[in-house]
Amino acid sequence: MSPLEVSTKKRFVLVAGRSNPDLAAEIATSLGVELGEVEISDFANGEIYIRFAANVRGADVFIFQSHTASDAHHSINSAIMEQLIMIDAAKRASAKRISAVIPFYGYGRQDKKSRGREPISARLVADLFQTAGADRILSVDLHTAQIQGFFDRPVDHLTSLPILADYLAGRFNGDLVVVSPDAGRVRVAEKFAARLNTSLAILHKRRRTDVRNVSETLEVVGDVAGRRCVLVDDMIDTAGTICSGAEALMKFGAEEVLAVATHGILSDPATDRIKNSPLKELVVTNTIPLPAEKQIDKITVLSIAPVIADTIRAVFADESVSEIFHGEN
Repeated sequence: MSPLEVSTKKRFVLVAGRSNPDLAAEIATSLGVELGEVEISDFANGEIYIRFAANVRGADVFIFQSHTASDAHHSINSAIMEQLIMIDAAKRASAKRISAVIPFYGYGRQDKKSRGREPISARLVADLFQTAGADRILSVDLHTAQIQGFFDRPVDHLTSLPILADYLAGRFNGDLVVVSPDAGRVRVAEKFAARLNTSLAILHKRRRTDVRNVSETLEVVGDVAGRRCVLVDDMIDTAGTICSGAEALMKFGAEEVLAVATHGILSDPATDRIKNSPLKELVVTNTIPLPAEKQIDKITVLSIAPVIADTIRAVFADESVSEIFHGEN
């Protein structure tokens, strides 16, 4: 081989920020690799410093970060900025391809203008990642599929549906009715119902005009009386919607109510609401780490690591991602 000939062998590097280290470690184990060493620290004024400890020139670099607070000093905004700086560092270190692995995409709920003079923050975040140098985005259950259109680069939209649905099927042998907590989640609930081969119901709500940010359930579309109901959502933040939905279903004669969601944000007072609600069980994935003080008996956490690892493996090998999910993503 002459001095100018080079090997075409690809090199894989997986690195992670500080927001969800346990999930990052699980993904690395599933892939049979070690996480790349990255120096991450904070200046006294809060600025973030990043440096890759090893050479990434010409490598296929996957930069993992959940957009969530890692501790009292590092907010969701810090997590986003940390990942952006890691991407910039990889780009300036001459990485061949940079993939941003984002189990939970921050600002996903702000994907459109509902009122005048509002931002579309989900688009702003997309622009930031593209400007930083991300060549590809991998994310799990975006709040709305249209967020994929905010990127001019490839987006791999993963879903936790197989993991959550298989858990339910294994526990209850299909004796369920899937319930959408509102009109906006009907498509997701339909996919769950199809996967579980069961019926679908929808909670119909309206916003009260006399009290701000309060909704009330008016009726249930579908047969829930005497049935085991499963509320399906993409994320649970303060748990107001899911807990009020569980109360409504019990009033309409449900035998018991469970809930599943990909992202368990569980901002206060979510755990107190869940603890005092009629919910029998809440099942979430670990796209967002659940602090010890929020690990109550009613909450079950399933690992999304195998799904993310399989997708990363497919992207690195230039294979189909949709085949992993059989088109359900």
